[in-house]
Amino acid sequence: MSTPTPKPLPPAELLPHLLATDPAAPRLTCYDDLEGPTRGERIELSARVLDKWVSKAANVLAEHDLGPGAFVRLAVAPHWRAVYWALATWTVGAAVALDDAVADLVVTDDAPLALAGGPAVLVTRASLARRAAVEVPWDVLDDAKDLATHPDAFTALEEPTPDDPALRSIDGAVFTRDSLPVPRSVVAGARVAAVPATTGELLDAVRASWSAGGSLVIAVGSEPGADLRDRWSTEAVTEIWR
Repeated sequence: MSTPTPKPLPPAELLPHLLATDPAAPRLTCYDDLEGPTRGERIELSARVLDKWVSKAANVLAEHDLGPGAFVRLAVAPHWRAVYWALATWTVGAAVALDDAVADLVVTDDAPLALAGGPAVLVTRASLARRAAVEVPWDVLDDAKDLATHPDAFTALEEPTPDDPALRSIDGAVFTRDSLPVPRSVVAGARVAAVPATTGELLDAVRASWSAGGSLVIAVGSEPGADLRDRWSTEAVTEIWR
């Protein structure tokens, strides 16, 4: 009989857990329903593929000398690209900031915000994009163009302590690695469907589903109350994230 997972894994242990069990199984499936050129995209990623994205992003953060005690503002739609930047942040020991307060680096899919000044990463959501749609100055990294040039492996040089910050919520509350909010449990091995309204909700669903050894299907930008039953049926979803 399947049982709920009582407690999520620490964020930095999520991908190693999946890689040790079934690295090739689909773990994150993303439907993009946002208005714009990416509408209609579907992408599915295994733990092995996600690990490469996370390692590349972690190397970028390390180049900015970010580690324990640093904050990375994640101003990205609740999309699969937000997931690897969040995991990369936790991998280097830094904290994900979901509010708009001062941070050491801004990672965003909002071009005006990325170009507003200061170190930033401009994320392009389109899966096949090879460069941003705007000119990017020297102090802004073009995720679509530059991330691929970074190594597929990463080794942290400094381990965070349990008391180091891990998350700054949208209302400015700071949580350490030992005090991260615990998302609700899901059934072990579940294929979970979610329509996250915020990146924080997305990260909760990721932590819960992957800690349970399952997978996550997300719809980004779907209309409130949209009937997604046919999509969830096609994806063999077993549990709805609410």
